[in-house]
Amino acid sequence: MNKPAFRTIAGAVVIVAAAVLLWRRQDNPRTPGAVGRAELMQTSKSPTAKPVSVALPPNRGLSPAAQRLLADLERALSRLDVRSRESVLTFKDDEAFHRFLNRAHAAGLSILGRVDALRSLRVRFDHVGALEADIAGNADDYAAAGANVLFTIPQPPAREDRAAVDQVPFGNRTLGFLGAENNHEWGRGVVVAVLDTGIASDATFGNRLRALDIGLGASPGSGASDGHGTSVASLAAGAAADAGGVAPAASVLGIRVTDTSGTSDMFTLSHAIVAAVDAGAKIVNISLGGYATGAVLDAALAYAGQRGAIVVAAAGNDQAAQLAWPAADPRVVSVGAIDAAEQQVSFSNSGEQLRLTAPGYGVQTAWLEGQRAYVNGTSASAPLVAGAIAAVMSQNPSLTPQQAVQVLVDSASEAGMPGVDPAFGHGILNLGWAMNRGNAGYVDTAVASHFYDAASNQMQFLIQNRSGRAVTGMTLNVAAGKTSQTYSVPSLGPGESYVARVPVDQIALRSNGSLPFTTQLTNPIAITDQVPANNRRSSVLKSPSKP
Repeated sequence: MNKPAFRTIAGAVVIVAAAVLLWRRQDNPRTPGAVGRAELMQTSKSPTAKPVSVALPPNRGLSPAAQRLLADLERALSRLDVRSRESVLTFKDDEAFHRFLNRAHAAGLSILGRVDALRSLRVRFDHVGALEADIAGNADDYAAAGANVLFTIPQPPAREDRAAVDQVPFGNRTLGFLGAENNHEWGRGVVVAVLDTGIASDATFGNRLRALDIGLGASPGSGASDGHGTSVASLAAGAAADAGGVAPAASVLGIRVTDTSGTSDMFTLSHAIVAAVDAGAKIVNISLGGYATGAVLDAALAYAGQRGAIVVAAAGNDQAAQLAWPAADPRVVSVGAIDAAEQQVSFSNSGEQLRLTAPGYGVQTAWLEGQRAYVNGTSASAPLVAGAIAAVMSQNPSLTPQQAVQVLVDSASEAGMPGVDPAFGHGILNLGWAMNRGNAGYVDTAVASHFYDAASNQMQFLIQNRSGRAVTGMTLNVAAGKTSQTYSVPSLGPGESYVARVPVDQIALRSNGSLPFTTQLTNPIAITDQVPANNRRSSVLKSPSKP
């Protein structure tokens, strides 16, 4: 049945509301025409997955290798977040791989999938004893035997454990925030792969979209979550004014990795990484996650790296102090979410492995059937970074993806506490700076953050020079409550930062329950700041004794 085209965001309400099973609804009066905003990341459990009771053979006569493999298998299959009656097997060499292929049927094992480049198989068993017996008798063939862990389109947690934050949505202002308004040629010549629910045809992609079928079909379905891949791809490489991406000239390769329930798994994701790299993708975006890894995913990430590709992945939406896989892998560019006020979004996962943060709250993007929707989550943040890598590479084709990532890290806007931290990683994606890093005429000085250091009882005001040249002669006025003082800022080279430290008046803080701070950075005369709005920042420090 054909449906009428939706010409406005408000017109998408009915369709996106149907996503309620996988997407948390939150009404926010500051989001015009809110569509029941799409929450893009939390690990869910498969309703059919059940722990398998593994009856290990007696250890008598088993080699240490066999005992280790069987113990690993028992632990893996006892998880709830795995495909029932499946195992992922990896073999030591090609000969071992083919020996298993020749004996699998006779051993009572069915092969559901294979990735020869990784010497890995997806195997189904009716009785786990059949697999145990093969491992016990052929342990020297195996590199690893584990479960097929589920990877899902995650949603935020049911309850908020972090302090409530007044989040500010981006709407259709994401590109302006990133300094990417005039980006028409960014990404040209670079292929970005999106491993997701499949990508629907949309005007925002023009003729730059192609699909690769690895066994789940090439196009998205019509389920509640099936627009996810389209939304992710448009943030990376959309060209339409109402569904723009950061690299609108990049080529997009869509690979569907989810089944009809919107669920993927470790083997399928690993298979897709290899397929994307073999198809020419240098950047692979994964806006799905799970909380376990295995030998096949490790091998797939190694395969990508050895062939000069980079994987970008969403950190997760569980407000956890750990990242979801594959973002948790140090070879992956892990991305967290911030809102339009540069705050960490309350559900965004934190961790020492976090590399960057990017917009991930109330972000306007494409959906199925030409619709537009507002989405939330680190699933939205990751493709903005994936597209940013493509943009940097298109500006300088001699750069590798890894070098382009370093450019983004070096030009990230500081946030939170000074330096690298678990909530923001190296900082917030700043494409305006990254693409003008060698432009001496580009000046952007900023008050990057306000941070209270309780150990020293000081407010730390971080000044950052995001310019293509050194800036000398800046001053910083700090208003704390009813008092103010002006400080001289030392000369800062491109990318350098300075922290102004101001003691906190604890008497005033306890008396009033809170203390407001406002900072105003002033540049010397004759310097034109490209982003003057970030020269001023305000915050409120609350007394610990007050709610």
